Amino acid sequence: MTTTRFAPSPTGYIHVGNLRTALFNYLIARKSGGQFILRLDDTDPERSKQEYADGIMEDLEWLGLTWDRVEKQSNRLERYEQAAQELRDMGRFYECFETPTELDLKRKKQLNMGKPPVYDRSALALSDDEKAKLREDRGQGHWRFKLDHERINWTDGILGDISIDAASVSDPVLIRGDGQFLYTLASVCDDVDFGITHVVRGSDHVTNTGTQIQIIEALGGTVPSFAHHSLLTGPQGEALSKRLGTLALRDLREQGVEPAALLSLMARLGSSQPVELMTSLDEITEGFDLSTFGAAPTKFDVQDLFPLTARHLSSLPYEAVAETVTGLGVPTDQGEAFWNVAKENITVLKDLAGWWELCSTGADPVIDDEDKEFVAEALALLPEGPFDDDTWGAWTKEVKAATGRKGRGLFMPLRKALTGMSHGPDMSALLPLLQVIRAKG
Repeated sequence: MTTTRFAPSPTGYIHVGNLRTALFNYLIARKSGGQFILRLDDTDPERSKQEYADGIMEDLEWLGLTWDRVEKQSNRLERYEQAAQELRDMGRFYECFETPTELDLKRKKQLNMGKPPVYDRSALALSDDEKAKLREDRGQGHWRFKLDHERINWTDGILGDISIDAASVSDPVLIRGDGQFLYTLASVCDDVDFGITHVVRGSDHVTNTGTQIQIIEALGGTVPSFAHHSLLTGPQGEALSKRLGTLALRDLREQGVEPAALLSLMARLGSSQPVELMTSLDEITEGFDLSTFGAAPTKFDVQDLFPLTARHLSSLPYEAVAETVTGLGVPTDQGEAFWNVAKENITVLKDLAGWWELCSTGADPVIDDEDKEFVAEALALLPEGPFDDDTWGAWTKEVKAATGRKGRGLFMPLRKALTGMSHGPDMSALLPLLQVIRAKG
């Protein structure tokens, strides 16, 4: 069975970059009838917060990305220690004591010699007595996984055939000196134990994947199918990383972005398929094809979400928004008529409030000097209410006959006088909802 996972760290809220990873893994699982696991990588006790864990689940639920089960790495520390001991027993795990400054000096020396800046494995030559003295002086060391210096090959679901020379990569640190298990070891244990079959993540993890493949094989696990999607940039190709804090899903939700718009864009952005507004996750799932995505950095412009949101809202039946509409104070018997008038003229749902304010309390009229006499004469001809869908046509016909005006010169001054705007809904449908005007009638 296909099993995927989304593995955020609860040290912050989900942003658009995280969402891409979550969505791809979700769609792969759902398309094959498989399982989607939410894994909280909370091994850092200082930075991991329950409020972020709750926020991650809230954001996923808002989008409809339901998971089959939740796993927390903080509950699996004994398993990670067991795996570490297995690696020690097979001679693939060794303790090191260099300080960050010493490691930095080593890297600079190697670079000056034209060599790759990888760890030199000097800790392997330490005797037991030397290690004991270092522990006494510096405390517990950090533990590195000893890579086999051979080529690591896999066929990536997006990037194609990948080959990494393990000799060009430092032996990865899996346990810090303070005893904290790092991502690489914990993730490998989880992927092995949970039977993860497919892993999709950002292309910045390619080298990390190479080392993880060796650790998986050392622990006797089955290597998943890996795929690495492109990283997002800003609309001008600039690095998005500095702006991700303003692109949290909860911020987009607050701005009025609809889930359908966000999911439709993210399911196609960076692929050879055109971005299309899709109305359901089932539709998105059916059309998802990982092989259509490319390796090139992918431009993301948050402004692209708003036309999609507007199109989605305009397609909704009144029943989908009835609670929101009546919550504005729109009378129940006028709710559907109001929605049908307003829905083509909003970008986000919050824009409805402005249209109901116009209908219920009126707007400051905008009357150009050259139209003052015309507007006064036209308003004097406005029939008594209540108004209906025929009132606008009958009234403007009468005004045309009385003043000789026609076309834009007839309609625009009347729209501006009644709504304060030069654009908006069909006036035949809007006029019956203008309560202030109707009361004056």
